[in-house]
Amino acid sequence: MMGLVSGRRRATSTTSSRSSGDANQDVAEDDTTVVEPDQGNVLSHIISQLRPGADLSRVVLPTFILEPRSMLERITNFMCHPEMLLPIPEIDDPVQRFVAVVKFYLSGWHIRPPGVKKPLNPVLGEIFTCYWDFPDKTRGYYVSEQTSHHPPKSSYFYMVPGHNIRVDGTLKPRSKFLGNSAASMMEGIAILSLLNRGKDPQRGERYIITQPNMYARGILFGKMKYELGDHSYVRCPELDLVADVEFKTKGWVSGTYNAIGGTIRRESTGEILYELSGLWSEEMYLRDVKTGHKEMFFNALRAKASPPIARPIEEQEERESQKLWAATAKAVKERNHELATIEKTKIEDQQREEAAKRINDGVEWHPRLFRMVRGGPGGSEEGEEDLEWIINATIDGDTPEKQAEQIMAIYPIVKGQRFVEKNPIPPRSPIASPSKEAHSPVITADHEKLDHEEAGAEKEPVDTAPKVHPPLDPSHESTTEIQTLLVATGTVAKEGPLIDFHEDMAKDLPAIKKVDTGDSHDEFVDAQN
Repeated sequence: MMGLVSGRRRATSTTSSRSSGDANQDVAEDDTTVVEPDQGNVLSHIISQLRPGADLSRVVLPTFILEPRSMLERITNFMCHPEMLLPIPEIDDPVQRFVAVVKFYLSGWHIRPPGVKKPLNPVLGEIFTCYWDFPDKTRGYYVSEQTSHHPPKSSYFYMVPGHNIRVDGTLKPRSKFLGNSAASMMEGIAILSLLNRGKDPQRGERYIITQPNMYARGILFGKMKYELGDHSYVRCPELDLVADVEFKTKGWVSGTYNAIGGTIRRESTGEILYELSGLWSEEMYLRDVKTGHKEMFFNALRAKASPPIARPIEEQEERESQKLWAATAKAVKERNHELATIEKTKIEDQQREEAAKRINDGVEWHPRLFRMVRGGPGGSEEGEEDLEWIINATIDGDTPEKQAEQIMAIYPIVKGQRFVEKNPIPPRSPIASPSKEAHSPVITADHEKLDHEEAGAEKEPVDTAPKVHPPLDPSHESTTEIQTLLVATGTVAKEGPLIDFHEDMAKDLPAIKKVDTGDSHDEFVDAQN
């Protein structure tokens, strides 16, 4: 297939941040993509088999409209403006604290690839971790896992121990075909917790956040265009405040691209305190309804995003996003769409084989790093049911340093971390559950020891010599009984060893597929390693 031609027109009403490094530009760009004839034919062929309203989650889309990174990594866009987030817990005025949360929420939407691009669908059990180092020597940590594939659910956890900030979220994109448009209905929620605020010191002051839907216009004719649309909300029940943000799509005759409008109001009375306006891709404004004062709320043209840092590819496991999709992402960046399709298909085929084997073996899959929310009346996480999944770890250290240790014990996040397998949890199955005495793997780092064993403690020597048992007595009564039982219930091997599992194992195990995991450095990828 031929390369994608991306129409990047200078404009005054829309913008696109090609990457984190290009985020602070004063000139906006148009987010249109011109599709070549043969690529348009592929799209038309796929979509001709659908009807308006059809679910696109099981449709395999061509690689020329793919972003060369996983959805698990793309979620980090919303944490890429720490200068907006880190000061929030120290704001004493509750209304101004809420306004600052809304500002942070709106700051990440301008970060996106050029044109119309869809991130790679994570495979079941895929993991992505990364971190941010901040100027004040604190650090933010991000852990994510694909907790469901059909329907897709991406669960994530973000925390900055030094600033009392925690975010738990599950994103549930649901794709629909709408004629000349395709939509991703961004279901699911995120809960931002300010742990030094609120009536409950264990849960903090919580902000419940939803996302706008995403639209790709012109997929059959015209130019492909990316838009955000519909209403999203930021709610803090404890403060009795809610922000209703409308992401406005352009009409057929009037309107403009990337416009927003909205209000911040008291939820119980409906009293409007502030009004929001502007373009989410350029300049947004906040107007105080009481005083009439209007000010710049956020300038996306001059904002500089802070990309996260990921561990080097060679330190990652096979199921981690950047290593798993390395060959596919490299081919997409190079516009070698034929090779990208081949590499992407390898991963998808492997996933189907794994699913078939689980069904065959009667094994129920469970996420590795997340667990179901303990919600419902009286539950310890009542009110968080829409998350569905939450990080399977207790972060309750009494200092930021201890909390950081607890976070990094979940899974390797920073460079140099590694697993130390001690009493690993046994495989889960419908008829067996993990032992309460089993422990998760302990993780250590080159510069930080997370295993809580005492340094230099002496260990008892392990006897590795094989134990010698006395030979069986053929005349013993028990030996005779066992031989009789074997003859009655077994069959004599035709040839070779008495017991040979080789053929059965070869027959049952899926074929091993090798995937190129070469590293790639490209401006499309936000996380840097």
